[in-house]
Amino acid sequence: MMERRAVLQVTDNPDRSLDYVVTLAGKLPACNHAQSIMLRYIPDRKILDAAAFAKYLEAVGKAKWDSPEDLAVTVLTDVNNEIIGRWMQISLSTPDEHSPITTHGVVLEDRQPGWDNPSLMGRLERI
Repeated sequence: MMERRAVLQVTDNPDRSLDYVVTLAGKLPACNHAQSIMLRYIPDRKILDAAAFAKYLEAVGKAKWDSPEDLAVTVLTDVNNEIIGRWMQISLSTPDEHSPITTHGVVLEDRQPGWDNPSLMGRLERI
């Protein structure tokens, strides 16, 4: 776990007085439980380095996961431990070629207690 998290590099948020959304999306081609993943977050003190997140996805993609839910919870926990965002959302989907279910998707959200920005949140694309 620590090796996986060690890849995640962060820098200071350039303006903590602003609420803004950061989106990082990628693919996990070698992963047994996800094909695509998207991280959206509103930073507080730290922002995630995009190149480091790409390396993290490579590491996560090589691991074996019990379920897409297990993978999503792990990514949310790992990233949140590094940046402690005001709000964070992880979504992933995986096709299942051996099942009548064509897509298995998972969306998880977390936010700091007491934080809210209804104007910004209302403009985000819905699940």
